[in-house]
Amino acid sequence: MKFIINSILIVFLMMSTAIAGGKDGANTIYGFKVPGLEGGTIDFSKFKGKKILVVNTASECGYTPQYEGLEKLYKANKDKLVIVGFPANNFGAQEPGNNTEIAGFCKKNFGVSFPMAAKVSVKGADQAAIYKWLTQKAQNGVQDAEVKWNFHKFLIDENGKLIAVFPSAIKPEGAEIKAALAK
Repeated sequence: MKFIINSILIVFLMMSTAIAGGKDGANTIYGFKVPGLEGGTIDFSKFKGKKILVVNTASECGYTPQYEGLEKLYKANKDKLVIVGFPANNFGAQEPGNNTEIAGFCKKNFGVSFPMAAKVSVKGADQAAIYKWLTQKAQNGVQDAEVKWNFHKFLIDENGKLIAVFPSAIKPEGAEIKAALAK
């Protein structure tokens, strides 16, 4: 009985950590670890001291060419910025592929070298925990935000706090993102 109670407590604590953003503070992104597109784990705590741009992506969207701008932005700012892509099929079924197909598409067509997470849901009942954190003020401590389409962007500062949200139409190389990165 004691083992069962301890097991339940451990699971509860692990879930609380993932939902709240982890032990580094309820309002930081650093507690999240997500599966990588090609295996392994993306550990957000490894990005401390850098800004993080989180983007939900899709291979068959009118905004898909933004992969090119994201890659350029990533390469030009590797010392101070990490971009993490999250393939999602929430809008118009524009990301129908599996993880292997998505990885191949990204490399072949855009030379993507920034970290890509395994395919997730960015809204709805099956919304990934990290997207709950990104979109709910109760979790991120800053603002509520709705992911309205593919290539919606969230900027996290060097301390793991949400600082800006950009709709899909804002290009990675756009003035708005450059200004936010310069702060």
